[in-house]
Order: sequence, then C-alpha cells, then structure tokens
Amino acid sequence: MKAENIMTTIKGSILIRRPVEEVFDYVADERNEPGYNPQLQSVEKTTPGPIGAGTLWHVVATSGKRSTPFELEVTEYTRPSRLGSMTRMATADINGALTFVPDAGGTRMSWYWDLRPKGMLKLATPLFAAVGRRQEKRIWSSLKAHLERSS
Repeated sequence: MKAENIMTTIKGSILIRRPVEEVFDYVADERNEPGYNPQLQSVEKTTPGPIGAGTLWHVVATSGKRSTPFELEVTEYTRPSRLGSMTRMATADINGALTFVPDAGGTRMSWYWDLRPKGMLKLATPLFAAVGRRQEKRIWSSLKAHLERSS
C-alpha cells in the first residue's frame, strides 16, 4: 500500500434514550458540541441559511496546550436518519457519517469515520486510530449523558 493511501476506519454505536429527531437535531447543530465535547473551544457556522448538505463550520479544538483549527462540511443531511461530514485538518482528513435509528425506546446512533492521516502522522496510523476510537467513545458517551440528563 502506498503511503498516500494509508487510511483507517473508526466505528461504533451507542444507545441514547431520547427520540431520534431530538438526537439528530441536537447533533446536526455543531454549535452544541462544546456542551458535551470539552476539547472544542469554538464552533462557528460560516454559511448562511439552515443547516443542511453544504453547511460549513469553522471549529477550534484543543489538544493539550495547542489549539487546532479545522473546517467541517456537512456532506449529507437526511433528517432524522443520516448526517455525513468531511473534516479537513492540517494533520488528517476525516470523512464519514452518523446514522440514527429508533431502538429500544431511544436512538441507536452509529458512527463511522475514514481517517486519512497526513505527513508524518501516516507513520503513526495505528496509534492515531486507537486514540480516535477512545476519543469517539468518550465524546458520544458524554452526549448520551448530556441528552439523557436533560430529559
């Protein structure tokens, strides 16, 4: 496999005991994410109009003492079942989707992300993937607690 084709996939799911429409709408508005993801410093919607395919967000995240700006584009918006996105960072591009399905009196939210590390991070793809899996589980567990607390 050529270095430029190095990619890893992160996927998982979580049951959130809230209605599908509520979970979808809350997650689709990226401005809500700092409420359950403490790594995000700021989120700004940079396109006019309602949230949908083509919406762009400028996001600043922290990692240790370092701030990392990135762009997130909504690539698919099928309310209330599927939300696709493309994230462009200096260190990686991340393409994937969240799906939302009614399940056991709540919502089964699943995620999959294809990560393409850039530069020297390509050499650390397995480590990058392991950190990403832990981070996603932490973020979505925090979302679950946040939404279920507000019920």
